[in-house]
Amino acid sequence: MGKMIYLDNAATTRTAPEVVEAMLPYFSEFYGNASTVYEFGGKSREAVSKARETIAKAIGARDNEIYFTAGGSEADNWAIKAAAEAYKDKGKHIITSKIEHHAVLHTCQWLEQNGFEVTYLDVDEFGVVKLEELKKAIRPDTILISIMFANNEIGTIEPVAEIGKIAREHGVTFHTDAVQAFGQVPIDVDALNIDMLSSSGHKLNGPKGIGFLYIRKGIKIRSFVHGGAQERKRRAGTENVPGIVGFGKAVELAVVSMKERTGKEQELRDYLIDRVMKEVPYTRVNGDRTSRLPNNVNFCFQFVEGESLLIMLDMKGICGSSGSACTSGSLDPSHVLLAIGLPHEIAHGSLRLTLGADTTKEDIDYTVEAIKEIVNQLREMSPLYEDYKKHNS
Repeated sequence: MGKMIYLDNAATTRTAPEVVEAMLPYFSEFYGNASTVYEFGGKSREAVSKARETIAKAIGARDNEIYFTAGGSEADNWAIKAAAEAYKDKGKHIITSKIEHHAVLHTCQWLEQNGFEVTYLDVDEFGVVKLEELKKAIRPDTILISIMFANNEIGTIEPVAEIGKIAREHGVTFHTDAVQAFGQVPIDVDALNIDMLSSSGHKLNGPKGIGFLYIRKGIKIRSFVHGGAQERKRRAGTENVPGIVGFGKAVELAVVSMKERTGKEQELRDYLIDRVMKEVPYTRVNGDRTSRLPNNVNFCFQFVEGESLLIMLDMKGICGSSGSACTSGSLDPSHVLLAIGLPHEIAHGSLRLTLGADTTKEDIDYTVEAIKEIVNQLREMSPLYEDYKKHNS
């Protein structure tokens, strides 16, 4: 394999060497089941407890409010389905937004098929939830508000503190999908009035197949997986000790490096945006320019088809995305881009680039030159671009 520039860290990240090193002993040396009573299993149990403490501290939670899952999608499903089941006697109305990850949207659609009513809030042109619409949407039978912390495609950070305050004032449980935000921005669940929070290890240089759901003490959420007493009887299944250890180490590293790492990412992010906007005409940046994840860039190139752009970038060794990794095989335009008001023909020309700790200025310069060359090639083949030039020359 030749030169590779990896700019798809929102899809997944490289597992940090320190994380791999921390995990290895729990595959073959301390491999005991963490739920056993003998001393050998106790080594695993201690490691799980340490990781739980590290993660809880990172969001200002208590150890017994962190529940390990197989990833962010499971955590989202658990939070929403279990809340619906637990509070159905109070009501069957749920509020979310039109730009959520499909782990939230599809779960809400499933609940609609089972007697629940869901309000999908509009967002503004930058992808920000409209707080006045949220207030108007709350009803006496509203039992849950689920709004993501930051959007996985366009990087916009939502007004989570305000949403949490509104939810708390109305006595409604508030869940946030923080899969993209955790490890990139500071999070304090008490200060933000968050009742439940989902996260996934592989988004912050941890291993795949591990995540957690934060459940505030007092929130009436029942078991999601039945069949054992693990995770304080709320999530059955033998603990993924190596994964949990790796997640804990990744969080430890992310917390220590956050300020310096995200500062560098933000600087390179803005450099990338500025160069592309100056040097590639008929281009727009999607998402809020300032209230956005430090590593996220999302463009739409007019008269260009995003899938072709991705393939040609790949031929130059550049890994990017046209949106969520979970929908990369879809020919439909991003639901997020449609929700912020883009027409289909422009939404089809999207490119998401997400930086990592290893990204360099040289990587960005190489990528910009590649984008310029490829976009120009694709436009020269576009009949829409030809028509545009004829009518605007």
